[in-house]
Amino acid sequence: MVMGVVKNNLLVCTQLECKTSEEMLASMEKAKEEGADLVELCVDSMAPSSHISHIQILFKQRTLPSIVSYRLKSSRKSSRGGSKNSCLQVLKLALDLDVEFVEMDYEVASDMSMCELIYGRSNTKIIVSSYVNGGGRPSIEKLGDLIASMQATGADVIKLEIAVDYITDLAPIFQMLTYCQVLVSLSIDEIKKLFQQFKLWCFQVPLIAMAVGSRGLLSQLLGPKFGGFLVYGSLGGKSVPGLPTLVSLKQVYKLEHIDADTKVFGLVSNPVGHSKGPILHNPAFRHTQYNGIYVPMLVDDVKEFFTTYTGIDFAGFSVGIPHKEAAVACCDEVHPLAKSIGAVNTIIRRPIDGKLVGYNTDCEASISAIEDALRERNVNNGVASHNTSLLAGKTLVLVGAGGAGRALAFGAKSRGARVVIFNRNYERAKALAHAISGEALPYECLHEYCPENGMILANASAIGMEPNSNQSPIPKEALKAYDVVFDAVYTPRNTRLLREAAEVGATVVSGVEMFIRQALGQFRLFTGGLAPEDFMRKLVLEQF
Repeated sequence: MVMGVVKNNLLVCTQLECKTSEEMLASMEKAKEEGADLVELCVDSMAPSSHISHIQILFKQRTLPSIVSYRLKSSRKSSRGGSKNSCLQVLKLALDLDVEFVEMDYEVASDMSMCELIYGRSNTKIIVSSYVNGGGRPSIEKLGDLIASMQATGADVIKLEIAVDYITDLAPIFQMLTYCQVLVSLSIDEIKKLFQQFKLWCFQVPLIAMAVGSRGLLSQLLGPKFGGFLVYGSLGGKSVPGLPTLVSLKQVYKLEHIDADTKVFGLVSNPVGHSKGPILHNPAFRHTQYNGIYVPMLVDDVKEFFTTYTGIDFAGFSVGIPHKEAAVACCDEVHPLAKSIGAVNTIIRRPIDGKLVGYNTDCEASISAIEDALRERNVNNGVASHNTSLLAGKTLVLVGAGGAGRALAFGAKSRGARVVIFNRNYERAKALAHAISGEALPYECLHEYCPENGMILANASAIGMEPNSNQSPIPKEALKAYDVVFDAVYTPRNTRLLREAAEVGATVVSGVEMFIRQALGQFRLFTGGLAPEDFMRKLVLEQF
């Protein structure tokens, strides 16, 4: 699948909420620098003292195409807001000055007195918007009926803001986007024929779908794939739940190249904010001309996720904390290594039959990184290396018995290491030890465990991960017993554990190295082609 060179018609917008026209204009310039195609001027956010003449100056001096919106005081989006008369005054001014778009709530657009004054304008396009409360997955029927009612107001564009509780709530939104996109491209006669045959809604306007909340991010990132008219990004790198930043839209995801044929990949995890996958896989896709997009997928229920997103275009997934073990049961087939480990970190949807196939690239990535560190230490100490694994006969102390821990345990055992497992949940540690014929000890014994020197320590827990980067699973003094210390945590790159291990003379292996190696394996599975290793390694080391 080769990525097309033709850009789509997607517009990227950011909302400006400022108190004065001067602040609005300054923010508009910043939005322009960050790549916005247009801005939404939230006039209701301006100070109540703002005179209509100041708003007029704002409209006249705009340097980007604009959407003018004014929420009523009754709207859930505005703490200030105003009356319908104030709203009408602002919207009419925008129309008189030929501002590109005017957005009004469905409540306003349904008002006949408003309609008489607003419609029949010259060049301005009308966006009619509605907020849909959460409380479960929205039904296609309800969304369709709402859009049909909104279209009946005479809208040029429909905008839905939908509160979602789970990522699976986005599925009907994607269906509706696709449906609207198909109908917009048809002739009137073709639409009538569809309606007569299937009793479908007759939508003839573009749709903006904006899911609100941290689980709604995909509604923006996948907007162009499913035919969205416009997507939103936040300005200045500001963190807004459910919104990507403008910079990430333009530099990381490059949504202008996404189309209906784009294959979707992503990290299925909770949390996902730490993931560096998007800044690695998306540039790698472009580098190899592969038409794919890699996105963070904040998933609460992994089983429901995979039973909801069954389309062939949801082509592959990285699997992260805490789903690596539970995801095994979601697969139709599991690679023998992953099956023996009992955890997958990669799932591919096989194109020929749509079946989910699970793999584990964590195992080889982590074990080979540790072996290379041992080899380097031997070279530095003038010790000759042999052909067998350098882990053979070594004691590997493992912290963590989750998905990453299981991969390390099975990998180390297969190389001939003695594996001793510590986990806060002692029963999980014992279960893993039994599976690999290893040993398990209570977590509180970790700090004093020192049967020999020259051991290997591997942290496969989340201890030390941002935002808790000041934590370490083991005191500095206890690290003197270890020759090599590996930390699967890669945010931050140089964890407290690694810093303190280096200070006492251990050879350290960052989780970044494991991340690179497992990502190379995933890329090959995702695309069916060779991973651009030098490019991906350079990219990761620059970003971390």
